[in-house]
Amino acid sequence: MGAAHPGHRRREPHLGQSEIGWKAVKDMSQEAAKLLEPIFDEHKGRNGRLSVQTDPRFHRDATKLADQAEEFHNLARNIVVKIPATKTGLEAIEDATSRGVSINVTVSFSVPQAVQAAEAIERGLKAREAAGHDTSEMGPVVTIMVGRLDDWLKHVVARDGIFIDPSALDWAGIAAMKRAYQIFQERGCTAPACSQPAFRNVNQWAEFVGGDVVVSPPFKWQKIIADSDYTTRERIARFRRPALPRRAGAHPDFVRAYEPDGMTIEEFEGSDPPARHCASSWPPTPDLDALVRDVIVPAPLTRSPRQPGFCWPCTRFAGQLLFACAVAQANVRPATKSAIEPATPSGHLTPGRKTPCCASR
Repeated sequence: MGAAHPGHRRREPHLGQSEIGWKAVKDMSQEAAKLLEPIFDEHKGRNGRLSVQTDPRFHRDATKLADQAEEFHNLARNIVVKIPATKTGLEAIEDATSRGVSINVTVSFSVPQAVQAAEAIERGLKAREAAGHDTSEMGPVVTIMVGRLDDWLKHVVARDGIFIDPSALDWAGIAAMKRAYQIFQERGCTAPACSQPAFRNVNQWAEFVGGDVVVSPPFKWQKIIADSDYTTRERIARFRRPALPRRAGAHPDFVRAYEPDGMTIEEFEGSDPPARHCASSWPPTPDLDALVRDVIVPAPLTRSPRQPGFCWPCTRFAGQLLFACAVAQANVRPATKSAIEPATPSGHLTPGRKTPCCASR
């Protein structure tokens, strides 16, 4: 975790702020992946993989995405790399898969994106097998951001003034996930469908019970589910198009997300949910650059006496938060809180509390 420490100015003075930030990400990813290795081994790779995000600034360059994915893949044997389901991303997914990288398809909100991503993975696997390599231990997954599709359709309904039972909109993402799952099963896709942590209600877990899927609820939702008296039963096969009123069910945004041919590959990046998500995912990259810059080139005279700033404990705290976020994205559902406690900040480095250094300012 020491990658962002000011000592890097002495050990590797040639590194810029972005390089130091990404080195910190790689160092923390290796530490997080190490924590998950026992689970990875116990479940023979079905669980215990750590998701690492590629640099969003490479979103227009398939080669750079694939190269970085391969770099992350080589950090640990249980890493799965996130690449977006865009036209450029699909090229990178196929390329990286052919190099032996396990992919977690991201920025995916729709059935057509999921289907095209699964096909890109299949092409990459076949190319790797044709080159004489074993693919049996690879673990790709294809994400559908179920909750964020619901969020977008709620925005559309409010924007367009559609009169609708609001509870119906909580089923749109579930329907898309089940539609993709059905297609994956029919076509024998290697990569399972995956519901990512954009959780909005417990049905986004309960409706997928019994399927060959990956569901990664945030810890908050894991605890709610584990502490409940709910009896699990298989529901993945209970397949139906959501009972949306005609005006909403026929709305172009829902049709594009639900029908396998609802969008062309060229439309993936420009469609509204991915564009909205990409806009929100960009800030952390410059924020990380700024945090590193404040450490390696401090400007104390510009701070007010009570402004926390970024002392080393603060920077380490930020690193621990990044570390915790990385572990939280791993494809594993711990049975108890203790299973993920090593990844959370401890002692005085508790979210919402100042470090001793900051508290004195």
